[in-house]
Amino acid sequence: MMNPAEILSATIHHGQEKVKRPFLEKAVLGFIGGAMISFGYLLYIRAVASVAEPLGSLASLIGASVFPIGLIVILLGGGELITSNMTAVSTSFFAKKVRFADLIKNWLVITIFNVLGAIFVAFVFGHLVGLTSSGVFREELFRLAQGKIGASWYQEILSGIGCNWFVGIAMWMCYGAKDAAGKLLAVWFPIMAFVAIGFQHSVANAFVIPAAIFEHGATWLDFGRNFIFVYAGNIIGGAIFVAGFYTLGYRRQARERIEQKSK
Repeated sequence: MMNPAEILSATIHHGQEKVKRPFLEKAVLGFIGGAMISFGYLLYIRAVASVAEPLGSLASLIGASVFPIGLIVILLGGGELITSNMTAVSTSFFAKKVRFADLIKNWLVITIFNVLGAIFVAFVFGHLVGLTSSGVFREELFRLAQGKIGASWYQEILSGIGCNWFVGIAMWMCYGAKDAAGKLLAVWFPIMAFVAIGFQHSVANAFVIPAAIFEHGATWLDFGRNFIFVYAGNIIGGAIFVAGFYTLGYRRQARERIEQKSK
């Protein structure tokens, strides 16, 4: 496992690489990222729905334990996720390795294609295949969607901060792990934690709320309002609470490490 100063340098490098990608790569990998997070949430619903009543809150822990598969696939197999980029690209920006305009362009493209990937999974696999359209699965979907859109605007922002604090830490530790097993564990536990707590993730919400819309359990206005506030919270959680804090905490050590290598 790398030390935090080494992880900071690695994160800066990853952020630069994300910005360098041409548009087509960003679009394809962004679509994959949105789809994979949505498959993780779909797995959550399928795992929890049939045991929610007898197990109560323990059922949420079961769902949280399977949800991380989406981010594991993205970080180990390939994909782009805006909540991860909020940390990685921000770290590169704070290190003055990418321009603010490049950061905004990256976030915009990845966000659009993450949302498209999420809505694709909601419509094709949730609605057309019927995996969220009947019985206990539909009930669980509606319960999750209503819980998210029923929150106040400031609760959505604060929940988004908590979520991306965990997602950013998961990504940070994944970059610091030196083998696949270490990366898997680095991702699994923080992601499981934010899901079990109930924090809101903008891309995951871009699956669950549209999935509810396709089953007539929510509206696009509900989705738009929720997405804006949760997304804002995700930015604060990833860009400030992870990228900003760790940059302040370890940039001196990272700079000294680079200077020693150059001698």
